[in-house]
Amino acid sequence: MSTLITGGTVVDETGARRADVRIEGGRITAVLDPGDVGAGAVAPGESADRAEVHDSTEVLDATGLVVCPGFVDLHTHLREPGREEAETIESGSRAAALGGYTAVVAMPNTDPTQDCVSVVEFVREQGRRAGLCDVHPSGSITVGRRGDQLTPFAELAAVGVRLFTDDGDGVQDPLLMRRAFEYSAGLGVTMAQHCEVKRLTAGAVMHEGECCSRLGLPGWPALAEELMVHRDIELVRLTGAPVHLLHLSCARSVELVRRAKADGLAVTAEATPHHISLTDETLRSYSAIYKVNPPLRTIHDVEAVRAGIADGTIDAIATDHAPHVAEAKEQPLDAAPPGMLGLETALGVALGHLDLPLAEVIATLSWKPARIAGLGEVHGRPVAVGEPANLTVLDPDERWEVVPAQLASRSRNTPFVGVALRGRVRHTILHGELTVRDSVATR
Repeated sequence: MSTLITGGTVVDETGARRADVRIEGGRITAVLDPGDVGAGAVAPGESADRAEVHDSTEVLDATGLVVCPGFVDLHTHLREPGREEAETIESGSRAAALGGYTAVVAMPNTDPTQDCVSVVEFVREQGRRAGLCDVHPSGSITVGRRGDQLTPFAELAAVGVRLFTDDGDGVQDPLLMRRAFEYSAGLGVTMAQHCEVKRLTAGAVMHEGECCSRLGLPGWPALAEELMVHRDIELVRLTGAPVHLLHLSCARSVELVRRAKADGLAVTAEATPHHISLTDETLRSYSAIYKVNPPLRTIHDVEAVRAGIADGTIDAIATDHAPHVAEAKEQPLDAAPPGMLGLETALGVALGHLDLPLAEVIATLSWKPARIAGLGEVHGRPVAVGEPANLTVLDPDERWEVVPAQLASRSRNTPFVGVALRGRVRHTILHGELTVRDSVATR
């Protein structure tokens, strides 16, 4: 079988153009002028008739649609092993494919933790079996994410781990974090930091500010994030090792990263769809569906994060997809776990809340995160002859609303029910195979 995508507008890092795209054997074999099915570029050593339509060719009509490199999520909680009631690698991968993702980085806060080769290989193998997107396990920075002993970075790097994080818990000990940076520098891996000084957030349920005071709820100061952002930037300055800062939410954090980049430091950052679209005012409902870590901030912070994406200070949009079973989120705010779903709605939220050209939004979802994750040789690649066929076909103008029962995730904790989203994935192609056809998963 081969696939021919016709009538679409190709958008990748090289620009935008109308073109038909031929896929065979897991790679792009032709990029043709629209309608020019029998001619055009072909892979080296292949005859021109490879671009012709045969009975074994599946034709996808992409008229009015955009064809782009597949999305890459830097921050996905797949819960397996240990919390399969909320999500499995298969169900999370299906959600990812429906959201246009061809690769995700699985966070290590599983049970057991992804702090050794055996657990990392289990997660990777489960992803292979699902076959819906490439699952790349991250490793924890510390054993058990307890913050007191570094994991065996070299062993994990040897089996392909490229990002290390204690996500959910920032590494509190500055000396231990310095050692982590020093070891990582020689291994070609990146530390990804969850920026939270725990002593400042004990008992907090929402952003510390005017809304928090009116509601009488314990507050989570922006300073808790900003202090760790500052600390790790200075550790990068000291060690020369790179850092990736997870789910930034505060205006001051964005400015700190902006200055670090101006100084030429190896700092990258991400923001989530919910931190560019929702504010702390949503907690007026006292609903734990809006409880997240870091918490939703003020409109001033939201606008600063959007501006950081627009000027490149923030490199990527990452979902922080965090499924929880219904009974967990139905608890009181102080007892409910933080987290929201994000994989299936990220594109619709981003296009609806970022006043940016489409290509720039796609960049934050595709080739920029691919490079941060160390996946840039396979994912986020230009749509060109010979490149891996990891592609997303999307309708940037389709309006739709979330129906929780129709989500692929095992959980339903999305804050976007009843919200009009703009932009939806029509097809997702992984290594040349359709994982999503007409907005429906193929398996």
